[in-house]
Amino acid sequence: MKYIKSQEWLVEHLTDANVRVVDCRFTLGKPQAGWEAYQNNHIPGAVFFYLEDDLSGELSEHGGRHPLPDLVQLQEKIESAGIDSTTTVIVYDNGEGSFAGRFWWLLSYLGHTNIFILDGGYTKWIQNGNIVSQAVPTFNKTSFTMNIQHNLLASYEDVKENISSQTAILIDSRARNRYLGLEEPIDKKPGHIPGAINIEWEDGFSNGCWKSVEKQRERFAHIKMETPIIVYCGSGITATPNFIALKEAGFKNVKLYAGSYSDWISYEENSVELGE
Repeated sequence: MKYIKSQEWLVEHLTDANVRVVDCRFTLGKPQAGWEAYQNNHIPGAVFFYLEDDLSGELSEHGGRHPLPDLVQLQEKIESAGIDSTTTVIVYDNGEGSFAGRFWWLLSYLGHTNIFILDGGYTKWIQNGNIVSQAVPTFNKTSFTMNIQHNLLASYEDVKENISSQTAILIDSRARNRYLGLEEPIDKKPGHIPGAINIEWEDGFSNGCWKSVEKQRERFAHIKMETPIIVYCGSGITATPNFIALKEAGFKNVKLYAGSYSDWISYEENSVELGE
């Protein structure tokens, strides 16, 4: 796979000077749990990036529950972690793929190409009996040049225009009951963006690891390869595994609606659909 690294690869390259490991563990409803877990133990040499502060911006009327972060502040955090354009970055969460996926997408959006997700995450790392550490590393500050990849991001206006034009396939990555509007545990209005189809992000995994490229292609076999695609979820986090899976499957024109459903319904005039 192009964007996923195996546990074995990281064991072999863990002490390489040009490899930087990033811990993005997070627990919904327990915002400090990831940082506490990192302090308790983590992959040796890993630096911690926090979803709420480092990988998300301040909440406002629009932008969704996890707005994109201030890019200059993120750039400074990246530089403080000793990451430059030549660094190979391996990011992990507990194996969900979504929190690591957020970091992977952000670095890709900033133009970094040597960014990979650790297959199986920290859960598999522990299960495999690999070494851990409590030491918080420090690195010499680097210079990280941003080269924004605008083709990876779909704006609210892009999604709004697509409702009428139907140029792109809109993929809702949430659990099916949320897509259908049968339940909505987080956002104030149930349903989905009009015209969206549902492909659950969790279907891209098996036994805590990413499914193969062939299996990912099977998941999206009903979509033509040349079709533009916009993926979304509730707040732009769990859509990232679908984004990555689509890229692994060979789709070229894939964008993330970062604000996602929580941004869409922040505009009172926008309608939603229930059911299929």
